[in-house]
Amino acid sequence: MRRELQHFTIGSSYGGNQNWFRTLMMRMGGCGAETACDSCLYFALHRGLKELYPFDSDRLTKEDYVAFAHRMERYLWPRMTGIDRLDIYMDGLAGYLRDCGEKRLTMSALDGGEPYERAARTVREQIDAGYPVPMLLLNHRDRAFKDYNWHWFLLNGYDAPEGAEDMSVRAVTYSAWRWLDLQRLWDAGFERRGGLILYALS
Repeated sequence: MRRELQHFTIGSSYGGNQNWFRTLMMRMGGCGAETACDSCLYFALHRGLKELYPFDSDRLTKEDYVAFAHRMERYLWPRMTGIDRLDIYMDGLAGYLRDCGEKRLTMSALDGGEPYERAARTVREQIDAGYPVPMLLLNHRDRAFKDYNWHWFLLNGYDAPEGAEDMSVRAVTYSAWRWLDLQRLWDAGFERRGGLILYALS
């Protein structure tokens, strides 16, 4: 079974891109802010939460997106070690939601130390319910995931054979998406791990 959520494009870019940001610190460490911006734009475009995007959501431009990202920077600014915990992301984005007057969108977390089976079930449930899933990956022993080390990105689709534990997820970052094996991605091989952010609308 395959399920893919709608997203957005800005020109030929699938979602935003932290390489567009104005400062070196944001280009290096702005993945948390970018993931929050992409999430907010998704909810503005596809779930009716228009107040989450402060510009014209009917006419997306790179300039507006960059201005939005630097507004989000106030809440999710790059740190020396990056936004390397789930609670930092949730606290920062919650501050932005609060300042927008948005009380319907809430967040919880699934730690990267949880079993793969629970992660796979949770990703499927979130995407089936229409929620993209921010993921934080810290270090990974598999070099195939080197582009995702110490990085925030969105999961907005899955492909899972009926009745099988295997699952591929669509990972969105840097203006593009790729299908990744979730079990390999989840099994980072280090004690300290990232995890998932779970959105909910009331």
